[in-house]
Amino acid sequence: MTNDLSTSIIIFGASGDLTQRKLIPSLLNLSIKGRMPKKFSIVGFGGTAFSDDEFRAHLLNGAKEFAEFKFTDAEWSAFAPNLHYVQGKYAEAADFQRLNENLKGLEAGDANRLYYMALPPSLFPVIIDNLDATGQLHENGGWRRVVLEKPFGTDLASAVKLNQQVHKALNENQIYRIDHYLGKETVQNILFTRFANTIFEPIWNRNYIDHVQITVAEKVGLEHRAGFYDGVGVLRDMFQNHLMQLLTLVAMEPPASFSAAHLRNEKVKVLSAIKPMTPEEVAVNTVRAQYKGYREEPEVKPNSTTPTYAALRLFINNWRWKGVPFYLRSGKHLAEKQSQIIIQFKEPPLSMFPMQTMKPNLLVLYLQPDEGVHLRFEAKAPDTVSEARSVDMEFHYAEAFGKTAIPEAYERLLLDALQGDASLFTRADEVETAWSLIDPILQTWEQHQTPSLGIYKPSSWGPLEGYDLLARDGRRWLNAEASMMLEK
Repeated sequence: MTNDLSTSIIIFGASGDLTQRKLIPSLLNLSIKGRMPKKFSIVGFGGTAFSDDEFRAHLLNGAKEFAEFKFTDAEWSAFAPNLHYVQGKYAEAADFQRLNENLKGLEAGDANRLYYMALPPSLFPVIIDNLDATGQLHENGGWRRVVLEKPFGTDLASAVKLNQQVHKALNENQIYRIDHYLGKETVQNILFTRFANTIFEPIWNRNYIDHVQITVAEKVGLEHRAGFYDGVGVLRDMFQNHLMQLLTLVAMEPPASFSAAHLRNEKVKVLSAIKPMTPEEVAVNTVRAQYKGYREEPEVKPNSTTPTYAALRLFINNWRWKGVPFYLRSGKHLAEKQSQIIIQFKEPPLSMFPMQTMKPNLLVLYLQPDEGVHLRFEAKAPDTVSEARSVDMEFHYAEAFGKTAIPEAYERLLLDALQGDASLFTRADEVETAWSLIDPILQTWEQHQTPSLGIYKPSSWGPLEGYDLLARDGRRWLNAEASMMLEK
């Protein structure tokens, strides 16, 4: 860090699950690696009654249970004195004034501050208003940044309203809307695969690519999230953020540079080139379904129509992608945990070989669980005249860099926020543009119940309607073939 000022990291919702599981282990690992500011304090704010020592003990238990790296007692002992706690209510201005006084005592002069909202978005406006009212957002000697956790709104109207509320007190360059998916090394590697390798970019267009499949599949069900999930559903939970982010990285034009402004400009251009669907288009280009037994889950309404699976067919109306379908799919209780992007290239225009079958080339970007990049191409089987064989070139992160090389996504994003690099954070116009695409689908699903709600067996790959979406185009989901490539 080049800034010699003391830095305070204030976590709202500090007694919650996210802080214990992700934030503190990530900050601890940054500290161990020597990447934290020279002088820093981490101050938790929440309703739970903790002394500083009790807060540290609570976080140590979480780090021991959830950290994906080894740390020593000495490393924790060096880190722990930087942890502090202030009990307070989010709607009480007096508690924020007390927080400010505590921070000033720790900082002893001008300082930078990073405020992290590890709580529901409904609380963002009141917290930001109280921070503003107590002068804590004024950049009069150090920077002020605010990290906002997803979901950022529940539809376009709520996202626009939330943006307006936070912009009353903050400039856009102070706001860091976090989507942990963008912090994953393998997600960032999409850009490196495309733009650091000249073998791919010349054929990354409608002339050579037949279609693109993006799958984010979860093997688990609700896992005690029924109270949140029922009424939200897979489209709000996964598509508006995670899958749309993956789509933009696959489809964007090369940015002028990898600065935050240029990178985010190109992502917004991709979303802007997708036409929002009419109700008639929603009926034929989307699939919604529920896993069998969902309505019997605790806290789920017995007549719930909340989808746990969705599939979309989207088209990007620009020169690069005109006519190339992008198939997006996500769901709970599917056959396996899997996040991958499959680029299927076109078949040769003319078969000059006597082989009976020639499979199209595939480029598969594995985001999890076995991170890597695989390329399938065709070769003649030895000692035959008419047999082709698909062969695979593969790269695995674990083999190339070691099993523990990939850091926690939050670790990368927290470091970027501290350094002022907003490249992997979502800008206001990107959030609103993504919602403008999802909103018409949600409205058609919820108001017209169109298309009808499918049912699928847990541990399957989803409903028959999901297969039909591609079969109508003469295509099919390729996860089975991609899994075979992975197992070789």
